[in-house]
Amino acid sequence: MKRLFFLWMFTFCLVVAEAQNTKRDLYSVAFYNLENLFDTIHDEGKNDYDFLPDGSYKWNSKKYEAKLENMAKVLSSLSRDVVEEGPAFIGVAEVENSRVLTDLLKQPSMSHYKFIHYEGPDKRGIDCALLYDPQQFEVNTSKLVLSEPYQGDTVHLTRGFLIVEGKLAGERVCVIVNHWPSRGAKSPVRVHAARQVRALADSLQHEYRKLKLIVMGDMNDDPMDESMQTLGARKYKKEVKKGEFYNPWWETLEDKGVGTLLYRGKWNLFDQIVLSKPLLKKRRGLRYDHSEVFLRDYLIQQDGKYKGSPLRTHGGRTWLNGYSDHLPTIIYLRK
Repeated sequence: MKRLFFLWMFTFCLVVAEAQNTKRDLYSVAFYNLENLFDTIHDEGKNDYDFLPDGSYKWNSKKYEAKLENMAKVLSSLSRDVVEEGPAFIGVAEVENSRVLTDLLKQPSMSHYKFIHYEGPDKRGIDCALLYDPQQFEVNTSKLVLSEPYQGDTVHLTRGFLIVEGKLAGERVCVIVNHWPSRGAKSPVRVHAARQVRALADSLQHEYRKLKLIVMGDMNDDPMDESMQTLGARKYKKEVKKGEFYNPWWETLEDKGVGTLLYRGKWNLFDQIVLSKPLLKKRRGLRYDHSEVFLRDYLIQQDGKYKGSPLRTHGGRTWLNGYSDHLPTIIYLRK
């Protein structure tokens, strides 16, 4: 009888040890501006003429296929050296339509992802979308909230706010994916976008005060700029009040000098992921662990006029067969 008992105990300990070894405690989410992921087909009502075979970029099937391969290479590499499964979800900007997303996810390294996309009103036809791994993130609801123009300005419109709610690591998580107006517009236009996102965030958090909310996107502003302060994104965790956000990228840019795009020799960090207060708990539950600008040698121009900058698809009208003018950003969450 004793022998049976010890055998049972030994087996039980092995099972427990195996469970502990396979227990997962780290997750990741990411954002990447894909820089003009267009197909070669004209979309009615959209100004996509530059990205047609007879357009200014001579955008043909060869270039389009190369762009898909390059995007898949980057996206499928995000966080893999830390989290074997890769990101639970990835917010993306500058995608033309559902066709390009379908083609992107046909790439072998991306086949386990699905996507959420709504056609937006952008005149060039570029939208935001969310790529997600259904094995990690269970989507419950999604919608696109169209932005209100700033003082009747219909030229510099925000590309709508993509809101997706679901379960990550068994907890309710919501993400808002953004692409705010470019620097061609003045600061008040992006401040106006921030006010709209803050109102959406307030509404979501009023509905469920413990909501773990992530706001990500290409904000076209740096972490310390007025728009991000309007959103309520703070530099230090201790500064974050109820309804506000922690912005780890402020320290990344201001204290470490690391950014996601280079303009006239100066790094900016427009590609931000900020987190609501419930994600800042020190113990128990899904919580912030650390962040990373995904910087790899192959993503950087190694010589020539643009040396040191992210290796983009085009330099002027010259096809460089690069990746994007932005670098991806990653947030790691611990359970």
